[in-house]
Amino acid sequence: MSQDPARGGAAPAQAPAAPVGPDAQVMVGSADMFVNWARRSSLWYLLFATACCGIELMQTGASRYDLDRFGAVFRASPRQSDLLIVAGTITHKMAERIKRLYDQMPEPKFVLSMGSCANTGGPFYKDSYCVVKGVDLLIPVDVYVPGCPPRPEALIDGIIQLQKIIDKKRNFAKKV
Repeated sequence: MSQDPARGGAAPAQAPAAPVGPDAQVMVGSADMFVNWARRSSLWYLLFATACCGIELMQTGASRYDLDRFGAVFRASPRQSDLLIVAGTITHKMAERIKRLYDQMPEPKFVLSMGSCANTGGPFYKDSYCVVKGVDLLIPVDVYVPGCPPRPEALIDGIIQLQKIIDKKRNFAKKV
């Protein structure tokens, strides 16, 4: 039962008005910051490990280095992943499969290329007709992690660099 304020009762609660002007811009900006924070703090990665870099990737996900503390969690399905980690030598036979996995990932999607073979074809490119010169010829790459094979610390640094890139982006939900 509501009380009438004219008779000394409490005033009914009113919903706050939506901000107009510069305050509305601040709310939109903070919503973008929250979306970016949530996106960078929850990187679900799909790994594509074909060679020795895959062992380093597994070591990074294990208990000693623990990628989970950076919000990076392994997913087995491309439809649930937003980060593709390409680790190791890519052959022309595997190139079609990488492209298919990348196309199945939802937007926004990111790619981290790990190791000399994934970045540039590595030592196998000159002596073999079947090795792709770099994964960036197939799909767009956001972060390159150098090394042969790169240490887990380098992969963690690559994840942190990707998180910085995500922080700089604006509102993933907007349609352009």
